Amino acid sequence: MKRFCFALDLHDDPEMIIEYDNWHARVSDEIKESITSTGIVAMDIYRIGNRMFMIVDAHDTFSLEEKSKKDAANPSVQQWEKLMWKFQKPLPFAKEGEKWMLMKQIFGL
Repeated sequence: MKRFCFALDLHDDPEMIIEYDNWHARVSDEIKESITSTGIVAMDIYRIGNRMFMIVDAHDTFSLEEKSKKDAANPSVQQWEKLMWKFQKPLPFAKEGEKWMLMKQIFGL
């Protein structure tokens, strides 16, 4: 099993954050299928203020690159990503075009 952790910020607007949370309370089956069909077995998003963390557990055969390719070819995923980008903003140190940034594990027990 592989684990990936990502971080991303939301625009610091309380009304937009509520709307973002509401969208995630009703994610479509099609988007869920696009996640699980690539070998992801669990995905959790946590938020504090406008900072978010996403934890992804996936099968050993899972590839971030392959997931990105499939997402790019899926119109529903692209529509979802476009909608979510309205609420999201890159971390202050992100490169141009980076959204969810892969975090480095610095401790494990």
